[in-house]
Amino acid sequence: MSERRGAGLWRAGLRPRLVLWFAAMTLVGAAAAAGASYASARTTILAGVQDPAMLRLRDQVSAYLPQMTLPPDQQQLDNLVDNLKGSTVAVYRGLRSRSGLDPAELPPDLRTQVAASENIQFQRVVTAGTPQLLIGMPVLRITGTGRQHTGVEVYERVSLAGPQASIEQLAVRAWQTAALALPIAVALALVAASQVLRPVRALNTAARKLGHGQLDVRLPAKGSDELAQLVTTFNSTAAELERTVGTLRAMEADARRFVADVSHELRTPLAAMNAVTDVLDEDADQLPADTAVAARLVSAETRRLTRLVQDLVEISRFDAGRAELRTEEADVAQAMRDSLAARGWSDADGIETDLPEGVLTAFDPRRLDLVVANLVGNALRHGAPPVDLRLTADEATVLLTVTDHGPGVPEDVLPHVFDRFTKADTARARSEGSGLGLAIARENARLHGGELEAANTGTGARFTLRMPRTPREAP
Repeated sequence: MSERRGAGLWRAGLRPRLVLWFAAMTLVGAAAAAGASYASARTTILAGVQDPAMLRLRDQVSAYLPQMTLPPDQQQLDNLVDNLKGSTVAVYRGLRSRSGLDPAELPPDLRTQVAASENIQFQRVVTAGTPQLLIGMPVLRITGTGRQHTGVEVYERVSLAGPQASIEQLAVRAWQTAALALPIAVALALVAASQVLRPVRALNTAARKLGHGQLDVRLPAKGSDELAQLVTTFNSTAAELERTVGTLRAMEADARRFVADVSHELRTPLAAMNAVTDVLDEDADQLPADTAVAARLVSAETRRLTRLVQDLVEISRFDAGRAELRTEEADVAQAMRDSLAARGWSDADGIETDLPEGVLTAFDPRRLDLVVANLVGNALRHGAPPVDLRLTADEATVLLTVTDHGPGVPEDVLPHVFDRFTKADTARARSEGSGLGLAIARENARLHGGELEAANTGTGARFTLRMPRTPREAP
């Protein structure tokens, strides 16, 4: 899987694209150069055969012309061809030389051009797979009024097999040169890409480290090009980020320390206040009515403040990493029934349970009690009966679900329901809970190596605790 992913990343990276572009440009350039060289050499080779052949034919005809009488007869046409070199034929109206080239093999358009022109004409054709050069010239004589067409036409056929072989050999060499340039271009592209991408890879590695929290990472800035400026910008950003995060961490640590210190300091006076409120609760019936109401109000608020301080102390332990997991192997169902009984919750409160016996696993009873108490307490306070408490398990996982039949958790609150001090009803400024119960429950679930999830069923809210049969070691 990782190998395929690495291969996919390589194909999608800058290096292969740079190499491909470099190779493509080199290939196009080499092909263009090879094509231009081929066209130029082909023209030169053909001209080296064509021009001398035309000049030779013209000179030979001009040298024999004084010996001819016009109009020529058959013998004179034969003599003319006998004095010419190569495969030639002389034509005068319906007559032709008895030897040499057959006029029927000549293209009609070439004969038309020769008959209508005073200049030598040529045409390249392929006959039986062999390239040939056909040359035709009118025989002219000089008169007092200028040059005059005698009606005699001379044609010569020159084989281009040799020049064509040279042209094909040149084409093969040109493409071989282009093919040889391709691997050289790829090698140069790899070297260039490595030089260009080295600082990019270094930036990528540094950015990954920065994302993982290593805020002191820096890169050496070399040169003054765009990449060097990018490195300088990265270093400045990393330095500013390190300073900002350091400040925020210090402020967060101070705030947590303050909350922990205040919570611990409040526990002693709260213990005394609870003792006094217990006495007031016992004697409330003997007090005047207004005083009794005030006494009960003080007692309720003292209990609420005590719970808030206890939750703050608990959450501060998690923040400081001092939360301890003290596990023992026991029956999960029995622990859950004990938790319900300790708070006086029963079927009369609308609680329906499905807690099969025999689910033995190692867990911290106190922390599981806190999770159960928070989930069931929230369901009773904010949901509606019946509240279903169900336990299932397999070889690896213990699953506990608490489902109520109330209005459920608002969709905008659901993603934040485990955040600290989150309340589903923002219009309710005060509530019996501290706003930390679900956050503490999730921390306890994670301390066991599990997770706590929330969802709406359409007829209420459901909280699901997933816990491994063998919890992880406490940090």
